[in-house]
Amino acid sequence: MTTDHLLIALRSFSLPDVFNPWNDVDPLDLSNGGLPEFARRTRLQQHFACDPKFLLIGEAPGYQGCHFSGVPFTNEKLLLDGKIPRVTVTERITTRPKPWSEPSATVVGGTLHELGIAESTVLWNAFAWHPHKPGDLLSNRTPTRAELLAGADVCRMVCSHFADAMVVAIGKQSQHLLTWLGIKHVGAVRHPSMGGAKEFREGMGKIVRAIG
Repeated sequence: MTTDHLLIALRSFSLPDVFNPWNDVDPLDLSNGGLPEFARRTRLQQHFACDPKFLLIGEAPGYQGCHFSGVPFTNEKLLLDGKIPRVTVTERITTRPKPWSEPSATVVGGTLHELGIAESTVLWNAFAWHPHKPGDLLSNRTPTRAELLAGADVCRMVCSHFADAMVVAIGKQSQHLLTWLGIKHVGAVRHPSMGGAKEFREGMGKIVRAIG
């Protein structure tokens, strides 16, 4: 699989109450003279431009993060602060008064830097697109089982593309899908949302130390 094949699969996916970061446009997008969905595709390609040691698979994008950034567990503030390896952003990407700062992205990004693996990690989600509540783009919801299964081939494509990376499941949804797909993973950690930040940090620390 090439990233071009992946982008085609990502762009062509469509379901009700699901925002496609790499094909759709949000009213808060700041185009900067271009197409915001194209910019998100470019940032994802930059993120993928490495031979990672770790592939972390979360559950689904959120409206404060990947919805606008195009990169899982990545928010506007982290991009502007230069905290996302390989991805360069010098201007605002939304018209929101303050840059978006998703809590889960902040925890994950900070933990990867603390453990010294940010440069050698690729981030993804079991359900690649942003599931939201009906009529409310700026909301989050858990993807349904039917949605997870509908998007499972893309998750399989990404894991196959980074076949040499050690896969870590973030959250139960991710763990269940990886198990169902038969994708070997070296461990599973608590999702940092809903009070899980401390357990996420501890879980990732144990995995990194065990691998050495």
